[in-house]
Amino acid sequence: MIEILALLLLSPIVASIPIAIAWGMEPKPEWARKLPVLSVFGLFVSLCSALHILFNVGELSIESEPIFYTISWLPELNINFVFVFDYLSKLMGALTAIIAFLIGVYGLEYMKDDYRLGWYWFFFNLFTASMLLVVYSDNLLMLLIGWEGLGIASWGLIGHWFRDDDELSYVGVIGRKVGPLNMFWSPSFGGWRAISTIRVGDMPMFFAIGAIFALTGNLNISQINWEGLAEQIGVAGLVILLLAFLLGPFTKSAQLPFSEWLMTAMTGPTTVSALLHSATMVAAGTYVFMRLSWYLEPWNLHASGIEYIYILVLFLGLFSAFYGAIVATGCLERKVLLAASTMSSLGLMFATAAASYWVGKIAIIVAFWYLIIHAFAKATLFLVAGHLIHVTHDRFCVGDTEVAKKLKLAFVVTIVATICLSGIPPFTAYWVKSAMDEVMHELAHHGLGLNPLALLILTSIAYAAFLAKFLSLNFYKGKKAHLHLHGGGVMGTAYTVMVSMLAVILAVFLTSYEEPFPEFIHAGFVASSFAVGVLVLASYSFALVKPQIKALSPIGTFLSDRMYLPFLNDYIVPKIGWALAKLVDYGNRLIDYTCHQAIPQLFEVYSHGVRYIQSGSLERYVRIVIGFVLLIMVIAVVAGW
Repeated sequence: MIEILALLLLSPIVASIPIAIAWGMEPKPEWARKLPVLSVFGLFVSLCSALHILFNVGELSIESEPIFYTISWLPELNINFVFVFDYLSKLMGALTAIIAFLIGVYGLEYMKDDYRLGWYWFFFNLFTASMLLVVYSDNLLMLLIGWEGLGIASWGLIGHWFRDDDELSYVGVIGRKVGPLNMFWSPSFGGWRAISTIRVGDMPMFFAIGAIFALTGNLNISQINWEGLAEQIGVAGLVILLLAFLLGPFTKSAQLPFSEWLMTAMTGPTTVSALLHSATMVAAGTYVFMRLSWYLEPWNLHASGIEYIYILVLFLGLFSAFYGAIVATGCLERKVLLAASTMSSLGLMFATAAASYWVGKIAIIVAFWYLIIHAFAKATLFLVAGHLIHVTHDRFCVGDTEVAKKLKLAFVVTIVATICLSGIPPFTAYWVKSAMDEVMHELAHHGLGLNPLALLILTSIAYAAFLAKFLSLNFYKGKKAHLHLHGGGVMGTAYTVMVSMLAVILAVFLTSYEEPFPEFIHAGFVASSFAVGVLVLASYSFALVKPQIKALSPIGTFLSDRMYLPFLNDYIVPKIGWALAKLVDYGNRLIDYTCHQAIPQLFEVYSHGVRYIQSGSLERYVRIVIGFVLLIMVIAVVAGW
């Protein structure tokens, strides 16, 4: 097993080192541009390892017992490298490896003329390896290593085009301002914002992991005694601890109010956006929450306070999902629209997984399969968007029927991906969305009312609308685009294989008798679920024919500006930060004055006083003693002693 794990985690990194070294040579050798094939081969080896684990390590069943593999590190402290192979990790590992490999193949053509190939491929492969470490980790410290690897790799990839010299790499309309705020962001800024925002959640998560170890002496997710921990620290302590831990997943998955970094992360290459939005980085947050809930079993946990956390995650996820969906309906930038839609999907994953507190394990499974469907569909759409940006030299949604005729494969693939993801019956996402409807409807019987279901339905309707808008404005009713057709064969092959996975999943849903697929199919035939599917179809059809409504353009602008949430990140928070910095500066000045001026001067006065007294004159000593005696006598008389 250790050989398989070494190939899984190390082959992507080792295979990317030659190009990283070659690209650092001066002058750069001609053969350096041929080395990306080696990096992609490393991803292929990792994919083969993940597939071996999927099909040969234990049974692939919801009820099957997890298999653990431990590599000793600090056994006296009960800290070891512990890998877990269960239903979630085996499927997620295969998903990550497949998508990373296909995007890597796409990148061979997409990035072939780039000026930083060594940097790009090293961080791309590090990104993949870090996510795989997160996926298979049972030990929280080991998971944290992969978690931080994702952070540093995201910084390197989002800010890849650090020169800020290409308008196609920006987000927003260059030169546009709203009040005092610039509404455009460069790659260097996007990279900085990503890692600085993520840090806000990573630090509390780090301290929460430390507290868990200090209190339980165990860092293995599957072995932590949560009931005992709850008895130790009480309701408030448990809520604070879990909230601190979940701040990491919240920021990583760009939930409100931490969503802005995900929008401006679109300054990176489209291959990075595709990987980041499908099976790594943002998916890591939702996956970790699912894994935590899988072993926490909140539906069986007798610990006061846990309910508050799951209510918070439920509604935070639903509000983030609704916000992301309606923001996407107003966006006109290809990748920013897809980024907002990712935020929406992640919110639905969080909310559905959180419903497990009331509904049970099935809610986690529904959320997980939605993650899988979303990953393939969203990766496909991002890869198509990258191809469109290449041939139109425009990052905004432009394109009419001429684009559809000249790029038939991209057109067909976009139709399939949008229909399968939107939840139109009887396509792939419909069956999982129907199960999601059933989960949210079940919450009404647990005192949460119909608000979760209503938010889910509204989000689903808006979600279908912006997917249709993406299709329409790029291939049907968009502005005329000036096409620069060249190549595209490798890119087209990659996203065609990617979208075909949605058909494979649909076939599994319709033909498999293993859990949970019969429950998905049953949910799809419920009348209320079908009614929601019809509403989604109506929304998709309307937006396809009418992707823009001029009378509503001010609202669209407001939505595309993310309801001015950038003001929070770019204006309000920095103002507060500078105010705190100034306060700290005054504190530093006070400390500096006290330590370097006030105290030395005080000692100097004291020294002069001592030297004045210690003169060696007996007469002076007698006067001082007499003076003290007279002072004491005066005090005694006044006090009536």
